[in-house]
Amino acid sequence: MPLALRPAALAALLCSSALLPAAAQERVGRGPTLNFYLNPGLIDMPSGEALPDTTLAVGAAGFAGIWRTGITFQFADRMSGTFRYSGINDLNYGGFDTYYDRSFDFRLLLLEETNWIPAVSVGLQDLMGTGLYSAEYLAATKELFPGFKVTAGLGWGRLASYGSIGDPFGPRPDPNTGEGGKPNFGQWFRGPMAPFGGIEWRPSDRLGFKVEYSSDAYTLETEQRDVFERNSPFNFGIEYQLTERIRAGAYYMYGNEVGVNLTIALTPARPLTPLTFEAPRNLEPRSRGPWPTNWLSDQAQKDQIQADLKTMLQQDGLMLESVSLQPNSATIRYQDERFDSAPNGIGRVARAMSAALPPSVETFHIVPVIWGQPTSQVTVRRSDLEALEFSAQPGQALWARTEMADAGNLPPAPPIPGLYPNFFAGIEPYTRVSYFDPDAPYRWEIGLRAEADVEIARGLVLEGSIRQPIAGTLDEVTRVSNSVLPHVRTDWPLYESGDLKLEYLALAQYFRPGKDLWGKVQAGYLEDMYAGIAGEILWRPVESPLALSFEVAYVGQRDFDMAFGLQDYSVATGFASAYYNFGNGYLGQVNVGQYLAGDRGATISLSRYFADGFSVGAFFTLTNVSFEDFGEGSFDKGIMLQIPLTWFTGRPSQTVYGSTIRPVQRDGGQPLNLRNRLYSIVRNDNAANYEIQWGRFWR
Repeated sequence: MPLALRPAALAALLCSSALLPAAAQERVGRGPTLNFYLNPGLIDMPSGEALPDTTLAVGAAGFAGIWRTGITFQFADRMSGTFRYSGINDLNYGGFDTYYDRSFDFRLLLLEETNWIPAVSVGLQDLMGTGLYSAEYLAATKELFPGFKVTAGLGWGRLASYGSIGDPFGPRPDPNTGEGGKPNFGQWFRGPMAPFGGIEWRPSDRLGFKVEYSSDAYTLETEQRDVFERNSPFNFGIEYQLTERIRAGAYYMYGNEVGVNLTIALTPARPLTPLTFEAPRNLEPRSRGPWPTNWLSDQAQKDQIQADLKTMLQQDGLMLESVSLQPNSATIRYQDERFDSAPNGIGRVARAMSAALPPSVETFHIVPVIWGQPTSQVTVRRSDLEALEFSAQPGQALWARTEMADAGNLPPAPPIPGLYPNFFAGIEPYTRVSYFDPDAPYRWEIGLRAEADVEIARGLVLEGSIRQPIAGTLDEVTRVSNSVLPHVRTDWPLYESGDLKLEYLALAQYFRPGKDLWGKVQAGYLEDMYAGIAGEILWRPVESPLALSFEVAYVGQRDFDMAFGLQDYSVATGFASAYYNFGNGYLGQVNVGQYLAGDRGATISLSRYFADGFSVGAFFTLTNVSFEDFGEGSFDKGIMLQIPLTWFTGRPSQTVYGSTIRPVQRDGGQPLNLRNRLYSIVRNDNAANYEIQWGRFWR
């Protein structure tokens, strides 16, 4: 199914980011380098090293008509994962002249390098794919002197197809991949074992040389299919750090072939461009009290205060929703569609309140509003703002004196005149892509998208979007679904023919039924392929790492022309979900319920979020559909990537580029693609995230 959230734009930004000046980037010239499998290693063999925590690397490598592309993420200090897409020209295997393969790797750093101990890693290669690249390894790497590293290791599976020294852990069972996509536990570290190794010498930060002894015989490619001739187990390479993030290499492979490798290493936790803001307005200290409070009986003065606040917030890209005034306190509700970090907007509101409110107002209650609903109430004291602005650590100092509470029980506040209805419309270009079709691994579409939303009243929102394809190849898919399940997703190519498409048109009502509770009901054309009605309730205390939600929907499948008609297929779907913030940016999620094909099961995901909004995650779904009935891939799985525009530009923005990449699109374990699920709306609105980002209050 095509990826809808501009992944091609995301890829272009990733590539262009690697060309930024070195001053804007982290130095990576001395870190581990990536091999032809996109794992830390030599040339074709792995090493014992690990990438720096949070490194996200993308790359492409190839030789002799064999090419591999992939993405590797260092998910924690010791754990990394790789998704790889490979092709072998002229293999004539599985009914295809060029054979394409998708695979996942997992790697664990067992020992960190010290003065006397090498870095040691264990890895599972192609751990749940077709088995084409299936291997396991134990590798050790030691830097003997600056710039000179030695690697030695033992391999199993593919990495023991040359130079075996025995099978100490018993014979390796024949592969039982079936439809592919599931772990081959019985094969791991079984069968022949073979040594591999090599050296790497980097005489400078940029230049490097490698020599390795490979334990991969390339049996299928050389002995069975004659893709190339393997005349030697030795590989030789020269690499150069083109920029601080791009590394390129050229190699002489297996005594007969020339290879190339290009990798880009990014660090999500460090934006490419430092955040910059226009200077906030000054905090003007008050004169010494006591201060009169008779201004509260002057309606003209209160109207002027409201007008001044509205103007000042507009200047900061914020929208005033309501003002409630008391002699010594004031409550401001506002909407923020500019800043990616809530403390930024809260700080700007606090400065506006200091400038507009009479000096008797000491306590500021600041309430961010999303879709007409108050999220939390942040309370700061004016005297603390005046005292701490220029302190040594103003963010930490102010947070210690700040109060935060859920705003679900706040009494209703009348909106300022003219706020509703609030209308937005825009037209923008779009790009949609589809990967991994054996007939054409990459398909694309470009066009124009028109979007509009009307917030009719507080929390009542009508949203819609249409798109007009201009050019592309998505409508050229000829592959027909062979799914034995209801075709809830695999018929997606049939939605690509024709011109103007109604992407969605739905009316939604957001509400707060009580403290720590959020609710939403929506009806209409909910996504590309389904229309109906859906409701959701979320429980999310601002001080708790745990959140729970319940979602239910009844939908019908839309006609292939994506106009207003429906097909005969309809289904009830729903989930109970739990979210848990483990700290350090790790978010776990479990959804249990019924999917679009009527199958029942659970989806488990783990993501890592960064303060700048960047996130990387992975998920898998298991239901009561058998692996055989599911078809190719055995069960639904994939990786998730979100990159905020701010990460590239350094300017405030809530635009996020993202995609979910599945190795294969099938019908089992498929949920609705609903917009604005409640947890995604309020995920950042909690005390833990506010504390981390509170330094941006002053910016």
